[in-house]
Amino acid sequence: MWERTLQDLIRGLRANKKDEAKFIAKAVDEIRDEVRGKDMELKAGAVLKLTYLDMLGYDMSWASFHVVEVMSSPRIHLKSIGYLAAGLSFHEDTDVLMLTTNSLKKDLNSRAEDVAVTLNGFSQIVNADLARDLGPEVIRLLTHSRPHIRKRAIIALYRVLDKHPGLREQAVPRLRERLEDDDPGVVAAAVNVLCELARKNPTDYLALAPQLFHLLTTSSNNWMLIKLIKLFGSLTPHEPRLVKKLQPPITDLISTTPAVSLLYECVHTCIIGGMLHGSQGNALARTCVTKLANFLQDSDQNLKYIALMALVKIVPSHPYLVAEYQEMIMSSVNDHDISIRMRALDLISAMANNLQSIVQQLLSHLARNESNGLPSAVQSLSQYSQGPSTPGIVTLNNPSMNPAYRLTLAQRILILCSQDTYESVTDFEWYLSVLVDLAYIANVDVGEQIRDQLVDVAARVRGVRGYAVQLMTKLLSDDSFLLNAGEGGSCSEVLWAAAWICGEYCSELAEPQKLLNYLLQPKVLTLPPEIVSVYLQGALKVFGSWAAELAEQWDDESLPKVKITVNTVLERIRDFASNADIEVQERAANIQGLFSFVNADLQAFHPKSTSNDIDYGEDSSSGFGVETPSVEPRFPKGLFLVHPLFSTYELNPVAASAQASVPIPDGLDLDAWIVPPPKEETEEAGGADGGADVVKVRKAKKGKGKAGIGGKTKKQKQVDLYEEEDVLSAPVETEEEKAERERVSFCFSRKQERLERQRDDPFYLTDSRQPAQGPTQDDVDLIPVVRLDDLPGLSEGSSASASRLPTLKSASKPRPPQAFVIDRVGEMPKGAKPPSLFSSPSSARSPPLSNGSGGTPVASTPSFFPQYEVEDDIPRTGTPPPIKVTRTKKKKKGTGTGTKKSRTSSVVPVDNT
Repeated sequence: MWERTLQDLIRGLRANKKDEAKFIAKAVDEIRDEVRGKDMELKAGAVLKLTYLDMLGYDMSWASFHVVEVMSSPRIHLKSIGYLAAGLSFHEDTDVLMLTTNSLKKDLNSRAEDVAVTLNGFSQIVNADLARDLGPEVIRLLTHSRPHIRKRAIIALYRVLDKHPGLREQAVPRLRERLEDDDPGVVAAAVNVLCELARKNPTDYLALAPQLFHLLTTSSNNWMLIKLIKLFGSLTPHEPRLVKKLQPPITDLISTTPAVSLLYECVHTCIIGGMLHGSQGNALARTCVTKLANFLQDSDQNLKYIALMALVKIVPSHPYLVAEYQEMIMSSVNDHDISIRMRALDLISAMANNLQSIVQQLLSHLARNESNGLPSAVQSLSQYSQGPSTPGIVTLNNPSMNPAYRLTLAQRILILCSQDTYESVTDFEWYLSVLVDLAYIANVDVGEQIRDQLVDVAARVRGVRGYAVQLMTKLLSDDSFLLNAGEGGSCSEVLWAAAWICGEYCSELAEPQKLLNYLLQPKVLTLPPEIVSVYLQGALKVFGSWAAELAEQWDDESLPKVKITVNTVLERIRDFASNADIEVQERAANIQGLFSFVNADLQAFHPKSTSNDIDYGEDSSSGFGVETPSVEPRFPKGLFLVHPLFSTYELNPVAASAQASVPIPDGLDLDAWIVPPPKEETEEAGGADGGADVVKVRKAKKGKGKAGIGGKTKKQKQVDLYEEEDVLSAPVETEEEKAERERVSFCFSRKQERLERQRDDPFYLTDSRQPAQGPTQDDVDLIPVVRLDDLPGLSEGSSASASRLPTLKSASKPRPPQAFVIDRVGEMPKGAKPPSLFSSPSSARSPPLSNGSGGTPVASTPSFFPQYEVEDDIPRTGTPPPIKVTRTKKKKKGTGTGTKKSRTSSVVPVDNT
């Protein structure tokens, strides 16, 4: 009579909040004693307290058997406690569930109140075994005389079929009968269960379509109509005849129902069921869009949200209908609710019918919120005194100031313009300006996406490269943007694209040398190292292009100009060469070495008189006249040192399937070693027979000596002979002697191999006192004969106006409006057949000439240097025969004679063509 009840437990928990763990531990000890007793009332009370503690997070799995005992009690109030505890604490892997099968079967055949409690609890604890054993009993209860039992049995049947689908053939006929039940609750429960089951296997329930259609046209219960509409949404993709049958009643529901939830389900079913196609479907689509557009003007935020959600699903099939309400949709972007803003962005991204106007509005939205900034104190006080609807005042919780929202908005602009390889973009100059504006006003981390699209557009659209270079030049000259990027500001990666584009397409500039001041200014060192590296590479390309053009227009005033530029570059590059980043340091050191060579050539250059200019003869128009070998060009040759490094082949976009289209050559093993690693003598040291191992080492040495340049010396041959005699004559060898001999032999072999490798290594300083084993300095016959190609052609120069920034070559000429041609396919390997996905009219043209790397050669123009005559028409098959070369070798001093000894060797010429 002094036991603690559930109410006492709850009061004790509230009274012992500071020492709750101690109180619960004491209460659990009391519960353990109570559940072990024989009094069922006391045991049920203990289980009820355990159930409450389980809801608080404490484990009660140790009392599972006692819960089963309470479940089997004949008293209804105790049985309810047992099923409640089982539903909350049991799971599919609970061990005691196998003990409940007979008890559950008995309760399902008991009184109506017992059956109701059992069905409620059984639906919570059913697993695959219980569903298999007790499923027929649940199906039998579908024909019970009491409606509430039939309704509970239908709901429990869903869990049974979910765990054991094999009972579907027995259950579907019973569910068909329940669709015509006299009780509307039973019918609603049957429709609900069928709706959930049809999501997994809709084809199994197509036979129920006539009865479901009858319910759709006769029922007035909105909640059951919602389930029916969802059910038909699952069935119509598998039965096209249902589309025409369902269009009239669904159109009537959309036009007449005041229930928003039912309206949304009708629209959703029309979309997923394919009902918006055809003449009748277009009328239904217009009705849906009109209804949803009315919700956009409603003051209820929930209606706005579901309207935007539904319009997002309609716009792929009927964009012109949604475009009629573009102003309403754009106004939702300024809504105070962030969720509505996000759905409006989804809808705008899917529309893309008037790309420029949409993007400009989104950009202005970003720019307006960027310029507003945080409200002042006066604005904040006015806001709270006059309300948040005061015009011209920024609310403190403005979602546009949220970085996550701004990031989403900027990404949507980029996705909207670049989808389907810029299919919606008609003016790429406008799009490049959009990317630059976005880099200024985004104030979020979208620099990588902007960088990739800038480079991609410049590479794919040839007609926009001039404008791209102009924009990127302005960007590189903006000190404020550079300072913001150097301090860790957002969109610093855009400078990577600016430097790359200006370097790659610097031929578009009339005065590229002016860009060097911005590419090599000291502030660049504040940028990330990967961006600084591109700056250096771009500066090298710009100088090479300018120097080549300057050589073509060389006059007496050009020498001081180029000297000043080279000295300036050498002075500024020192700071880059001492950078801590190894990539920046290496590129700067290479540039410093190249410019030092150019500077030395400029210092040694003396202007030639006009009489020493190249005379091309009668054929001077072609640029390939005959000239005497002693004539030198009238400009420094060092000006052409850099430009050929980057202008030989044009860098074009590559097709997505280019790498996969390259066939693997026959006989090429990609897993084999290209250069095999040095052979280790571990196998010899770990052998079982010591004598045999020594012989292997000796044979390996002999092979290496033959393959070497100078062969083995006499002393080495004597050492090998002595080792062989010792091995054959030694009858017995101890383990210590064997180990010592192997150690000495291994060290000697490794030393000889190391010396021979160092002797042939040009980067290793060997002792000059050692006799040279390789070819001497007089062996001029081993110098390979290579083919010297002409330097790349020089483009026509043009006069540029003096200004602070470099100008475009075509800036003085008005450019007519042009239709931009975008390379959507990209380059494919020579001889590879592009897939059908990349088929385009441009693919029908003959493939350009290319080298082994797949590049497209730039059209060559006449050069100032004569062309070398190389016979390429001689057929060459296989390896040419060796050429016999006879060398003379002097005898060593002290031999008493000065005669020469001749020896003959074979040299295989190298084919460099």
